[in-house]
Amino acid sequence: MTTELRRLRNYIDGEFRDAADGRTIEVVNPATGEVYATSPLSGQADVDAAMAAAAAAFPAWRDTTPAERQKVLLKIADAFEERAEELIAAESENTGKPLELTRTEEIPPMVDQIRFFAGAARMLEGRSAGEYMEGMTSIVRREPVGVCAQVAPWNYPMMMAVWKFAPALAAGNTVVLKPSDTTPASTVLIAEIIGSIVPKGVFNVLCGDRDTGRMMVEHPTPAMASITGSVRAGMQVAESAAKDVKRVHLELGGKAPVVVFEDTDIAKAVEDISVAGFFNAGQDCTAATRVLVHESIHDEFVAALAKAAKDTKTGQPDDADVLYGPLNNANQLKQVAGFIDRLPAHAKVEAGGHQVGDKGYFYAPTVVSGLKQDDEIIQNEVFGPVITVQSFRDEEQALDYANGVEYALASSVWTKDHARAMRMSKALDFGCVWINTHIPLVAEMPHGGFKKSGYGKDLSAYGFDDYTRIKHVMTSLDV
Repeated sequence: MTTELRRLRNYIDGEFRDAADGRTIEVVNPATGEVYATSPLSGQADVDAAMAAAAAAFPAWRDTTPAERQKVLLKIADAFEERAEELIAAESENTGKPLELTRTEEIPPMVDQIRFFAGAARMLEGRSAGEYMEGMTSIVRREPVGVCAQVAPWNYPMMMAVWKFAPALAAGNTVVLKPSDTTPASTVLIAEIIGSIVPKGVFNVLCGDRDTGRMMVEHPTPAMASITGSVRAGMQVAESAAKDVKRVHLELGGKAPVVVFEDTDIAKAVEDISVAGFFNAGQDCTAATRVLVHESIHDEFVAALAKAAKDTKTGQPDDADVLYGPLNNANQLKQVAGFIDRLPAHAKVEAGGHQVGDKGYFYAPTVVSGLKQDDEIIQNEVFGPVITVQSFRDEEQALDYANGVEYALASSVWTKDHARAMRMSKALDFGCVWINTHIPLVAEMPHGGFKKSGYGKDLSAYGFDDYTRIKHVMTSLDV
């Protein structure tokens, strides 16, 4: 018996559409390895249509009052809560994520983040007016930038969509959003939800591949391009956007150092770090994947971390006991396995290091020790359930190792010494430093990195500001 595949469609100008030329992409459930849907492979005609719709809708949406946009975003947040089970099911099929963890760890912060930006919509203000030249009064206007081309990743399709559209819509912009080609289902559902609330053309979703994203960024209509993705993808977006001087917002890779000093509560640190490293199969730019441990507690820490890995479970979405599900796709499984296969002779796999099962893209919780600073697995992002461990002798060496990579998104320090924690937080060259914890995020605080981790901030008032432009208005008092 042949099971009919679900048919996902683009959402353009208030209606669902197939790709203009009828092309499609097969969508695979990573927990089973089986195709369950098709989505449009959008081409230039589809990009043109979505951009035209967003451009046509922009003037009216721009001119809505902040209070009106706030009401719309609050309605969207309420609708997400009301249709949470549908969103959870779609996201789990997209990604293979555990249903219960998606319910508890993703839906509540997503709704909270939308409501935060609903409040931010009413904070579109500049600095106070004043006379900085005799006979002249200056004011500052903060305005939306225009149409925003946004590309979301496959590791958190729903939540990253929220991080894209919520600040953009709150500021008065219109949106063309592209989900990853491997995870379009939940974003198409989001389009259905938002489309029933906002005017047509304000929010549009284009499914497709890298070429679709490239066409969006290169299109002359958007004033801003925003992407969460790999460093390579971010560099390509920045290069394309530079041709017509588009504003660019990049949240790219990470290689978070987790610096553990000798006075740390080892049991507590291991428990928290293992969860922060393995959650979502390590497919998180901020994951606690690169642990640096003081040499005096290194062996004890590694043994405890290896045990925690062996006690961590991966499996099917409906298994309430699993911490994480599969890797997102066959290529990602191959990439993670390749890092382990290419380990140098001095490295030691303390736990895991292998695929789990023969169905889907599951990989065992893995701990690797004995590594050197210039090893491939230390320098490059694995994006899988793999935690590496290095030892250090003092603060200076810990900082040298921690900062000695091209990424600079997130980091953490584990110590009971307050002064040491403050010194480290100052010296760590990362957009976020957690102390005695790793990975909590709140809507009020900015998320974003330095170096090859990109630029621009998600969440917070800083993230909201990224979707606005500043205009100076000066008027003569002598009229």
